[in-house]
Order: sequence, then C-alpha cells, then structure tokens
Amino acid sequence: MRALITGASSGIGLEYARKMAGLGYSLLLVSNQEDEMYRVADSLAAEYENIDIVPYYLNLAEENAAEILYHYCKEQEIQVDLLINNAGMFFFNPLVKTDLSRISNMIFLHVMTVTKLCRLFGADMAERGYGYILNMSSMSAWMSLPGINVYNATKSYILNFSRSLWYELKPYGVSVTAVAPGAIDTGLYGLSPKWRKIAVSLGVSMPPEKLVDKALKAMFRRKKQIVPGWINAIFLPLIKHLPDRMVLAIVRRLERYQR
Repeated sequence: MRALITGASSGIGLEYARKMAGLGYSLLLVSNQEDEMYRVADSLAAEYENIDIVPYYLNLAEENAAEILYHYCKEQEIQVDLLINNAGMFFFNPLVKTDLSRISNMIFLHVMTVTKLCRLFGADMAERGYGYILNMSSMSAWMSLPGINVYNATKSYILNFSRSLWYELKPYGVSVTAVAPGAIDTGLYGLSPKWRKIAVSLGVSMPPEKLVDKALKAMFRRKKQIVPGWINAIFLPLIKHLPDRMVLAIVRRLERYQR
C-alpha cells in the first residue's frame, strides 16, 4: 500500500508522512522544498527500513503540476492507494495590495491541483474498487475575513468539492474526507514563537501531530468531514455570524501579532 502526500517536507505534511510510515505504508512525498524533502525522506528511510520512500520535487502551484505528477507515477509504476492533498499556502494581505502571481499560485494550488489529483488518482482507485482521499480544508471555509479572502474562498471550495465527491466515489469503495481544522501550530500563519506557544496553551491552536491523528482516524472511518478539536466545534456556529465590527476588530489584533 502506498500513500501520496503533498507538502510533505514540513509542518502538517511531515506529520502525515511520519504517521503513514509508522502504519507501514510506502510513501511518495511531494514538495517544492527540495532540500527539506530529501532530508525528510532520508530520515524516514533510516527509521523505517522496510518501507519504500520516494521523494519527488514539484511545484504543485504550476498549471500542469497534477498531470506531471500523475504521469510520473505511471512511468514509475507507482500505485497510489491513499492520496493526502495537504500542500497549501497562506498570506494575510488586502486583495488590492497582493501581487497577481501570489493570487494565481494559491488558486492553482488549492483548487486546480487538488481537483485534478482527485480526478486522476480517484479514477484509478474507483477502477480498483478501493482507496482513500484526504483533502485539507480549514475552518476559515465558513469565515468572511478581510486579508485572507482568497484563502477562505479556496478552502471553501475544497470543503464543498470533497463533500460532493464523497457521494460520487462511495459506491466504488473510495472514500473522500475533508479536514477543516482551526489554527495549527506551524509557521504557516506568520505568528511569532511567543504567540504560537500561548495559542497552544489556551487550546486555540492545535499541535500538528494531534491534528494528524484525528484526521487519519476520520479518514479510515470513511467520514465525509471532520472539524478537529472541541473548541472549534463550539465556535463554528458562532463564527458564521460574527458582527462586522467584531470582524474588523479581530483583523486589527491579528495584524499586531504577526511578525
């Protein structure tokens, strides 16, 4: 059995790689951080000698990245039984002040590449009658916050796309799980180390390893969707209806705590 994990060189993707290796899965690790990815592959290969680990350097924000990755798997006769679409990017910036290339990269990475990978590898899984797909969304899929409008919109796409695809692939023995976490303790959001520690201690932010455990448990149970963490479950109904004044106040405070 082999798991394909995107964005596997750091953060949440690295935790997925460690966990799947521990479960005995061979790995195809994909990342645009070439040096880090090869270090991760070497480290996991040394720790788990009985599994096959293939690192593959690719920028998944490129227009034809999904096709390139799929054809590579075909050429190398790599069968993907479990697809984890984890690769993501984040920036906090007003839309009118954001470079068009950054907007384009985020849309291609979160929307086009995820969709195409699900289409290509999902078809193979459906033909075999078995497989798992896990797509990383976010609690921000339900939020309307300035500064992260493209991020919110693309994560909302992933959430709704995954839930719809769950129905399509279920009759073929393939499950699709959307994971919508709140804040995770990685460097993605640009918070200082001090505020990252405070967020974890308050339960506002979740360690990556805890998220991954919950996400994989839901995936193997073939659940359609999971919002990990009790505090997130409590706040989810509230964040959908935040007053405009409160939203603007939150944004001003977030700007202070970023590096």
